[in-house]
Amino acid sequence: MAPVTLRGMYRQGDILIVPVAEDAVPASVRALPPAARDGRGRMVLALGEATGHAHALTAPGELRRDPNPLAPDHLWLPSGGRLAHEEHAAISLPKGWYRVIRQREYVPGAVRVVAD
Repeated sequence: MAPVTLRGMYRQGDILIVPVAEDAVPASVRALPPAARDGRGRMVLALGEATGHAHALTAPGELRRDPNPLAPDHLWLPSGGRLAHEEHAAISLPKGWYRVIRQREYVPGAVRVVAD
């Protein structure tokens, strides 16, 4: 499936990536520790629970994961990077900060992150 780019926003499956100006990154995000990379050295933005496929980057940078699963994560790419996934076309991201938003769905009584 081809990636979608709309006015600087990027979508790959259930992941939306929105550029954020460096001065607009909240101090609370900068204070978060970088998320650990997986065993293959990748920053995994989302992992498919059913398939095991991952939206992942191997580029230099950091993923700042909010402890609230419904809050967006933030990604810092000092020299850009390539977001890959086994079922979607790769996306080249320019250097900078990004807000990473996982698609959500409503189930009776709750809102949850979409699981693929």
